[in-house]
Parts: sequence; C-alpha cells; structure tokens
Amino acid sequence: MARSSRERWEIYILAVVSDRLHGLGPNLLRFVLKCLSRLYSFIMNMRLALFEHRIIRSKTLGCQVISIGNLTVGGTGKTPVVEVFARALQRNGRKVAILSRGYKKAETPISEKLVNLLTFKTPAQEPPRVVSDGDRLLLDSEMGGDEPYMLATNLPNVCVLVDKDRVKSGRYAIQKLGCDTLILDDGFQYLRLKHRVDIVLVDRTNPFDNGFVLPRGLLRESVRHLSRATFIFITKSPGDGSPELRQQIHALNDQAEIAECRHTPRHFQNVFTGERKPLDHFGGRKVAALSGIAAPRGFEETIERLGGELVHRKRFADHHRYTQQEILDAINEARDRGAEAIVTTEKDAVRLPLLERRDVPVYFLRVEIELLSGEEDFNELISRLCFK
Repeated sequence: MARSSRERWEIYILAVVSDRLHGLGPNLLRFVLKCLSRLYSFIMNMRLALFEHRIIRSKTLGCQVISIGNLTVGGTGKTPVVEVFARALQRNGRKVAILSRGYKKAETPISEKLVNLLTFKTPAQEPPRVVSDGDRLLLDSEMGGDEPYMLATNLPNVCVLVDKDRVKSGRYAIQKLGCDTLILDDGFQYLRLKHRVDIVLVDRTNPFDNGFVLPRGLLRESVRHLSRATFIFITKSPGDGSPELRQQIHALNDQAEIAECRHTPRHFQNVFTGERKPLDHFGGRKVAALSGIAAPRGFEETIERLGGELVHRKRFADHHRYTQQEILDAINEARDRGAEAIVTTEKDAVRLPLLERRDVPVYFLRVEIELLSGEEDFNELISRLCFK
C-alpha cells in the first residue's frame, strides 16, 4: 500500500513538473517547487565549488576511472552505453568493474542489520554487494538493482558492484577482484572519486527538460555544468546530425568530442523461456506494452514501428517492482483485448516474478547501442584509456 501511494505521488509530481496538469493546486505546487529548485541549485553550485577549489578533495585509487552519467534524471538510455564501454574496454585487455549505486535495490535485511549492530560494524566497514565477480552472477535484481543485474547478465567477464560509497566499492574491486578499470554508472555527480574521463549523455528527444533543476525540473544540476564533460553522447538520435543540439552543446562546451547514437532493437526474447523471435515477428499482430521506465513513449513507439498493433498500454512508475498479481492482471487485460503477446523492456524483464501461466507469452525487446557518428573519436578514446 505504501509503495503504491508513493508511486502515485511520483506520477503526480512528474505530471505537475511537465506542465500536464493545470489549476490552482498544480500551479501553486509549481511555484513551491521553483523556489526549492533555486535552493537546490545553490547547494549544488556550492558543492561543486568546494571540490573544484580542493576544499573537499576527491579520492584517487590509482587506476582508470570513467564516469558515465547525465544532467537529467533518467530516460537517456544510459545502461546500453555503459555496456558498450565495458565491452570495448574489456576487449582491449582491461579488467573492468562497473560501480553502481543500485537505485531502488532491496535494503539490507533486518537480521543482517542487527548482526552489524551487535558487532559494532559501521556501513563503511560493510563490503559492497557484488552482483557479479566476472565469473558468476551472485545476486538477483532485487538485491542488486535492475540495471546492475542487467549489466551483469549481459557482461559475463565484467565485475558489477553496488554500494552508495563508490570509493569503497572501487577499492574492493581493485583489491579483491583484481580490476584495473572502474566505470562509474551514473557517476557525473559523484565527485568523491576522481574521474579520468566524464562521459555525459544528452537525450536528443528531451535534451535538458524544461531548464529547471530538481524538483521543478529534471535537471540534476545546471546546464552550464556540461562544461565538465570530456565526451558527449547524443542518444536517441534519428541520424540527421542534430545540428541545433550540437550548436547548443558547443556553446556550453567547445572542447568535448561529440558522438551520436541510437538504441537499435535486435530481437524479442521470451522472459521466461529465453526463446528469441526476429524483429518482424509481431508485424501485423496485436500486442500489449508493459513498462515501468522513465520514458515509456519511445519504447511503445518502437513496438509500433516494428509492425505491432498496440491494443493495450500498461505503465508503472520508473523502477517499479512487479507483484505476481500485477502480471496476472496485465495478462488478463491483454487477453481481453485480443493481444497475442505482452512486450516489455529488458530492464522491466528482470523485475518480473516467475509465472507458470503461458497463455499470453511475455517478451522483452533487446536493444543495443548503434553509433551513427563519432565512431573514430570513440575508438580513439578507448585506445587512450587502454594504452596510456
């Protein structure tokens, strides 16, 4: 009940922030959020100044540290980009660890917290959660988080660790797992650990939201802080070169290399059996879409571009953890509308509970990054990181 109420509140706030709701209540709330945004922006600017002037010092761990992040909250397609970098670095001889915060992972069990309390163990002494040690999957998506589990599943030779303190998890990866290259997943704002390279993703479909920082907008910090980026990926590009967005980016940062990429569908895969289907499998067929992601519209439009007739859309809040009853309800709704299958995202697939019911199969759409421009600059960056 508490989770449902929280998600409804999140959805309402997003509707207010995106100006989809009007009236006295939403207008008043927007005014309050705007005032809070100014305070938040001031705090973020002060924090950055403290690190830039070395009043607070970033830690160094004696290895390559690559940050991959963004200015906005969610929706830029970061996880596939992290996967591309990890594969490229590992292919060039690096022992890679991905360090994630593990957003909305399960909290430490009460019993474990009690043991830590009785043994006087502080959070700083607790080891990070190791989702994968590079050889084996050690945690599921509930304990490790959606994206870390997905990355660990798709990257068999890469270590994936989860902890709010990524200095601690970085040390663990180096000392216990023998890693020499660390990727900070969603690390642009994580200043406690010194970055060799800052990769920043900008969503072509919604580059900087409404221009406001949290909570009035979706920006985590001011747009002008894009100047810290070493390399910028324009994601979700249609392949037209994005001239206007490039001009805007150059005005903010004229030093960073820019690459364009798009999220290219590869196949459909049955969530429960692993069976794969080609992209034209649902052409002309009725399907239902199920998602709990920040930007579901793009996912649904992709299904339609691939020929599927969407007869039902079921959306949940970002990172929603599904119950068995919710999936059974979704199957019933899809069947009642004549859908032959339910299609979800790979990120959602790792959160679905196991079901025996198979009358309406559930597939996820496997998506990978395709570089449209800047491949030479990307390869040069990988070469610098691996051989210098």
